[in-house]
Amino acid sequence: MVIEKIEKLLKSLENSSIEEVEIELEGIKLKARYCRQKPSQPITVEKIVETATTAATPESPKPAESEPPENIHIIRSPIVGTFYRAPSPGAEPFVKEGDFVEKGQTLCIIEALKVMNEIESDVSGRVVKILAENGQPVEFDQPLFYIEKV
Repeated sequence: MVIEKIEKLLKSLENSSIEEVEIELEGIKLKARYCRQKPSQPITVEKIVETATTAATPESPKPAESEPPENIHIIRSPIVGTFYRAPSPGAEPFVKEGDFVEKGQTLCIIEALKVMNEIESDVSGRVVKILAENGQPVEFDQPLFYIEKV
């Protein structure tokens, strides 16, 4: 059962140096902050889960991403990391909206675990829209560029 899984995980973390943990399991979201002092009243996992489930409001469905036209190709992030438009601070960006790009041309860099990963275009065409902000984190499979195929 979910409660036993959560309780087992929390007990395994009791003696660690971790002070806060967020768990999402089978539709239940839980955020626990460890108090290294003895509380005046013991708190059980059942109480935490009960409070979390009764206080939780149903999430509203995410708005559907508007699909780009058929001739638009989406370049997506292949990894989680930090998005950079230029090879170094102060340098010109690899591409700007309206630029024509060739297949294999570098569009941006995504830094992950201190490794700079060049993201290349897999089609030739015109950059219609840059969807990520410079220096901001990006998720796996997040759309980064719209490219109008030639």
